[in-house]
Formats: sequence, structure tokens, C-alpha cells
Amino acid sequence: MADEQQFIENGLQRTQIDEFFADELGRAGYGGMEIAKTPMGTQIVLKAEKPGMVIGKGGKNIRKITDTLESEFGLDDPQVDVQEVDEPDLNARIVADRLANALERGWYFRKAGHTTIDRIMEAGALGAEIVLSGKVTGARSRVEKFNRGYIKHNGEPAEEIVDHGVATAVMKLGTIGVQVKIIPPGAQLPDDFQVREGVEVEDYVVESEGVDELLAGEPEDGEEPGIGAPPSEQEDAGAEELEEEVVEEEVVEEDDEEVIEEEGEFEDPDLPGEEGVEDELEDLDAAVEEELDEDTEAEAEELIDEMEDEPEDTEGESDDSETEDDEK
Repeated sequence: MADEQQFIENGLQRTQIDEFFADELGRAGYGGMEIAKTPMGTQIVLKAEKPGMVIGKGGKNIRKITDTLESEFGLDDPQVDVQEVDEPDLNARIVADRLANALERGWYFRKAGHTTIDRIMEAGALGAEIVLSGKVTGARSRVEKFNRGYIKHNGEPAEEIVDHGVATAVMKLGTIGVQVKIIPPGAQLPDDFQVREGVEVEDYVVESEGVDELLAGEPEDGEEPGIGAPPSEQEDAGAEELEEEVVEEEVVEEDDEEVIEEEGEFEDPDLPGEEGVEDELEDLDAAVEEELDEDTEAEAEELIDEMEDEPEDTEGESDDSETEDDEK
């Protein structure tokens, strides 16, 4: 059988056993049960308001219950233990049965609800809630709630701390469902807190063991405080290292400023030196001079050619003028 199927079978068996006890032990004030399977058999703890009625005269009733559990429900060697409920008004199952019986006897639902919840709170409960659903009055069903104190409705506290009880009242108009929720006195809720006045905080501060020994430890000579050193020494060592780095950076910056002031320029290793710059300048001057010389020589030659051509032109012009005069 698969695990899921086994869980379903166990839950169904538990519910059937609980219904059997509720029908068989209703007059004895049945308040719930606990089942635990052991190597020796099945241990069942019954909670009842009247344990004497559960056991019966000479243990007759308890033997009958044991035989029924073994034959009808298939339990191996059931061992039934009966415990008396210390405070019945704080057991949700017993309170629900009492309220259902009161409604069946003709109590008005509002009077029965308020009376029951008042008794619960007087017993010391932190909170309680009663829900009546059905045809409480008239032909139309409705829901009536009675609340007192503090109650949890969801989450783990609602499952672990709150006590649940359910019962049914059979009336002429129809059935009425009764649900009771009770938070017992002394329950530790996750949202509880206390405000203490006139106390010192140091009285409630718990120091962890071994802190004084760690703080008292010192590193050996020549050994730098490392990971194994106490936190205070590690902080001091880290502060000293930071101070040394800052001092070195300041010294380097001062040296750089002095070098810049003395030389007047910042020497970049990628740039050429002073000698390389001078050589390049000389080469540029020589190239410019050569270009200028070539240009000047060309211009001079052009001027000379022009000057040589001018007299010939003037002489030609004069000869022409003389011929013109002769013809006249």
C-alpha cells in the first residue's frame, strides 16, 4: 500500500474510533482521545469527566470497549487508559456536548450561549468562541457567534494551542451545529510580550560564554593579529595598516610635487627627451631653409628673364615709330 493511501486509512480509522467513543461514552462526559502505536500494542488514552462510568462495575464496560476495538477496528492488543478531566469547563469537547444538551432541553440559544461562554472565561481561559449554526429560531437558518477574550483563527497556534470541540443538537425544526474554541490558561502565544517598568537593561542582557577569554588573549611576539585574533585586535591591526598606506601615499605625492617644481615639466616616458626635440627642430629648420632657397632662386630667375625681355620690346617699339614718321 502506498504511503498516501496508508495515511488516508489511518485517518479514517481514527475518526471511526472517535465517533464510537462519543456514542458509547456520551453520558460519561467524553472529552477526547489519544492513540499511539507501540511494539507492545496500541495505547489509547481516554479523557472523560466521569471515569467511573467509563470503567463500569468491576471493569465490565472497559473490557467491552477493548473487545470492540480489537474485533471491529482491527487494533492489535489495545490497551485503554482512562484519565479524568481536571477542569471540564476548559475542555471544548465537553463544553460543546453540554451546550447541545441544553439546547435540546429547551434553553433559549442566546441565554445558553452567554451562560456557557461566561463559565469558560471564569475557569481561567484566555479566550473562547461559540458558533451556533442552523435553525436556532424560525424556519430560516442563520449563524450566531459568542466571543470572549482573545482567540486565534489560523496558523500554527490555531492548530496547536486552540482546543476545538463540535457537537450537534437535534431540535424539532432541525439540527443545530455547535462549535466551541477555547484557548487554555497559560498558553504561550507567539505574539505575547511584556512591558517591565523600573528595571535596568543590563540585568536582562546575557553575555555569551568565552568572550572575556577571547578579549584577554594577545598575539605572540612577532606575530601579526590575523583571523584567529580577537575582533578588537583585528580592528586595531586593520587601522594601523590603513594609516601606513595613507602615509605612504602622502609621501609619494610630496615627492612628485618636488620633482615637478624642480624640473618645471612632467617627464612622460612615452614622449621624446630634450635632445630628441632639439634634433627634430634642427631638421625642420633645414628643410624650411631649403624650400625657401629653391623658391627664391626660381623667383630670381623669373625676374632676370623678364628684365632681359624688356629692352628688346622697347627697341622694337622705337623702330616702328620711326618708320611711321618717315612714311608721313
